[in-house]
Amino acid sequence: MSKMRVVQVTQPNGPFELVEREIPEPAPGWVRIKVEACGICHSDSLTKQGIFPGIQYPRVPGHEVAGVVDAVGAGVVGWTEGQRVGVGWHGGYCGHCEPCRRGDFFACQWGQVTGITYDGGYADYMVAHSSALALLPEELSAVEAGPLVCAGVTTFNSLRNSGARPGDVVAILGLGGLGHLGVQFAAKMGFNTIAIARGSDKEPLARQLGAHHYIDSQVEDVAAELVKMGGAKVVLATVTNAQAMSATLGGLGINGKLLVLGAPHEALEVSAFPLIAGCRSIAGWYSGTSIDSQDTLSFSTLTGVRAMTEVYPLERAAEAYERMMSGKARFRVVLTTAQ
Repeated sequence: MSKMRVVQVTQPNGPFELVEREIPEPAPGWVRIKVEACGICHSDSLTKQGIFPGIQYPRVPGHEVAGVVDAVGAGVVGWTEGQRVGVGWHGGYCGHCEPCRRGDFFACQWGQVTGITYDGGYADYMVAHSSALALLPEELSAVEAGPLVCAGVTTFNSLRNSGARPGDVVAILGLGGLGHLGVQFAAKMGFNTIAIARGSDKEPLARQLGAHHYIDSQVEDVAAELVKMGGAKVVLATVTNAQAMSATLGGLGINGKLLVLGAPHEALEVSAFPLIAGCRSIAGWYSGTSIDSQDTLSFSTLTGVRAMTEVYPLERAAEAYERMMSGKARFRVVLTTAQ
């Protein structure tokens, strides 16, 4: 049996280990993917630190996978060897539980999560459920595609389901791994796009990404500035700072919405009266299923949206992970398997 390299974690807070394993065979309903690239996401810390309940170790992280279908399990329909595919956070759905029957596949009670409930893409090969696959456009490289099936679909899918229409004021809070994609998607969707970040040094990048306006939260009153622009239809919160999120609430327009993507440890501070008086709301947004990832990839190909990436070989996964966790990466870190 041929061998493959994987980067695994054997226990909560354990080190990354580069080891050899046998290349797995896909079970019925699953496919094997020859991984070409896999982005590193902050959510990989759920596996590394053992935060996600019920993780079985050893586990291979990684849910920003781009590669090629290498083998197809029995009963798989619509996927064949040689197709270029991506696999994101959503690791597949059963199709027969009540949420699935209502079309809420993201809430499937079987609930597979790539790199958490089964081994992910820090490897030469992986197996994934066929319902988790998104078709990759030929125009996108594997390095370009990987981050788009996680950070990309999270921002794209939330914006297109936010209720905002072209011309509406949409603010992107944060200009990091999620935010730099959110600004691009918002601008390409035709929104009046405002980037909000700390420091004037980030304004040139925000404008380069397509922002029409920039608010420096260190020296400006974010809510007051949004009000001057007519109030935001949507504030897309990509940061993990609850105070920064709360500071935008006064800048929501009538029927405006704070849409939360980042997960702060602290509670949001919210005054109820402005929500009631202006029919304003706060909501969260889940990333998306495989077809949402496929839509993200298609839109990105059409409009030129791309993640800014730093690339590392698989054997330097530990270094790449620390680079991502440090917050210094510009802006996504991607592992490649080429030797």
